[in-house]
Amino acid sequence: MRQRVQKLMSAAGYCSRRQAEELLRQGRVGVNGTIAALGDQADPTTDLICVDGRPLSMVTEERVLLLNKPPGVISSCHDPQGRRTVLDLIPSDLRRGLHPVGRLDADSRGALLLSNQGDLTLRLTHPRYAHSKTYKVTVTGTPDHSKLEQWRQGLELDGSHTLPADIRLIQSRKRNSVLEVILREGRNRQIRRIASLLGHPVVDLQRIAIGGLALGSTAEGCWRELSRQEWRGLITCQTGEA
Repeated sequence: MRQRVQKLMSAAGYCSRRQAEELLRQGRVGVNGTIAALGDQADPTTDLICVDGRPLSMVTEERVLLLNKPPGVISSCHDPQGRRTVLDLIPSDLRRGLHPVGRLDADSRGALLLSNQGDLTLRLTHPRYAHSKTYKVTVTGTPDHSKLEQWRQGLELDGSHTLPADIRLIQSRKRNSVLEVILREGRNRQIRRIASLLGHPVVDLQRIAIGGLALGSTAEGCWRELSRQEWRGLITCQTGEA
């Protein structure tokens, strides 16, 4: 059955549908030797789809991993600068079609999902699904009640107001303090930028949960494969699907 090329690329686990659309705009996708355009269709059973000259392999086995990303590792499949990526932490026989679901800054650590299902990636990263992400954040000094309330209510960032956040002071030390931060959006380096705006730069940032899925005892640099029930729960808890 003929389907839009970006949908087939997503279903193959190569990337999200939005990323596939960008690859099409860049002229990097071909169908049967001809450069494909956005909106073109193909039949995966008879047509040869290539990305950057490499044939696209359709993935049939659903796979979602929860990785405890160490700091210094890039949340990408490839890095042009040759830095270590999250795929380098996964056995080579499991990497086919895997890509990060969202991102986690190189200098941050903690929970990151990897999936070979492009549609799942779209559902977990699109703003309309508003998945919560929980972070344990160490900042310099101790923010007072007024600053914590500012953060809870949202601040101006990139020309627009951030969404309300749940902020809780866990521990106050002599030189720094530990906060629990729960966000329902993911702007670029959002926590670090807001903490700096409030005068309390981040010392350490760890994502400890994605939705109701906690990092738990998974050691740094290690991963575990999620059951279908676990990763489906990330979708159904927000959409009401059965």
